[in-house]
Amino acid sequence: MKPLPYRHIIWDWNGTLLDDLDYCVEVMNGVLQRHGRPLMDRARYHEVFGFPVRDYYARLGFDLSGDGFERLSVEFIAGYEERRWDCRLQPDARRILAAARAAGLTQSILSAYPHETLVELVDHFGLTEYFAQLSGLDNIFAHSKAELGRAQLAILGLPAREIVLVGDTLHDLEVAQELGVDCALVAAGHHPAVRLRARHDRVLNHLGELTAVLGLTDN
Repeated sequence: MKPLPYRHIIWDWNGTLLDDLDYCVEVMNGVLQRHGRPLMDRARYHEVFGFPVRDYYARLGFDLSGDGFERLSVEFIAGYEERRWDCRLQPDARRILAAARAAGLTQSILSAYPHETLVELVDHFGLTEYFAQLSGLDNIFAHSKAELGRAQLAILGLPAREIVLVGDTLHDLEVAQELGVDCALVAAGHHPAVRLRARHDRVLNHLGELTAVLGLTDN
């Protein structure tokens, strides 16, 4: 068998393994409507969404003075949590996770999602057994995942060249660059292919294409 290029996969969660793009648009439209702001479609969301999330809210025209950002964050998360169980996994997610494990790769999740809810959702989908580590933020403001990523690398103890981070946004690319690990971006989540390809040369149309990147046999 051809040697695998990596020994560990760091997965992003929202938009990469969890298909919650349209759900996030729906929840944010509820917030926009309540605040008298124009609603958006998927194309507009793909244009304005990004990290830090505070800047994304500003691009939507919200007043972030005082505690405005904090209040909006609480409002959005409350709406998201209300029907989070309705979201589904991305097509091929289970197959790729199983194939990676069968090939001897270890795996972890690095997410801007609140940690306790991340653990809950991963368990809900019956995926906990695939991951050596689950790392989510300790707040709802989704600033950056880089610090969590450095903590994961310290625990893993692997050379950076043996790790690949798989995500769906330019922030995932930035985190990978900060950590010094390779990155594969999947254009099926919160950033569209055109934005991803403007910054990175390893952009996949869907999760199933990861078999080639990881050197896995697609059974």
